[in-house]
Amino acid sequence: MIDQTASQPASDNWATTTSLSILRQQLLDLFCRLAYREGDFVLSSGQHSSYYINGKEVTLHPQGALAIGRIILSLLPTDTQAVSGLTLGADPIVTAVSVVSAYENRPIPALIVRKEAKGHGTRAYIEGPNLPENASVVVLEDVVTTGGSALKAAERLKAAGYNVNYVISLVDRLQGGAELYASAGLQFQSVFTIEDLQKHFRQLGTSSNS
Repeated sequence: MIDQTASQPASDNWATTTSLSILRQQLLDLFCRLAYREGDFVLSSGQHSSYYINGKEVTLHPQGALAIGRIILSLLPTDTQAVSGLTLGADPIVTAVSVVSAYENRPIPALIVRKEAKGHGTRAYIEGPNLPENASVVVLEDVVTTGGSALKAAERLKAAGYNVNYVISLVDRLQGGAELYASAGLQFQSVFTIEDLQKHFRQLGTSSNS
């Protein structure tokens, strides 16, 4: 069992003050302490897994959200006009990036793609500001397994007239998502892979038991 209090950042404001390289390491630490668990789990796909990553434990964490916003903003192509993703996993991520972008004088709006069309009003799939046709939108995701969620978001955004070429995730489980995106002509990048999380998780376990 990992000691949740060990090796915590000295300042509660670490996400605002550290460099991006240190920020990435502290975000990895947060993922391992809060989001990563080992055991016997059934995923939404029906597959069994020996581990589970609850990304919302980090994306809805105040310092985690700020760190995510700063890191992903630094990875976006310079021509990015909006960030988007499939509800619910992407909602806090696109919001964090959009808020951070305003503070960085690079305002980028956020769009949320519904799983089903809204049942009233405009009956839209996409929520958020109206953008020019062919606006460049980057799809964001918390944890990528097979890649289906982000691909669905990309397809809905393209159908709405937007230009989508990139997918960025926080964690890649290395179970086919990258290959799916490549087959669809999408460039893909993740902040971490499952190998990064598992290696650091074991290091934390070793240090807490020493």
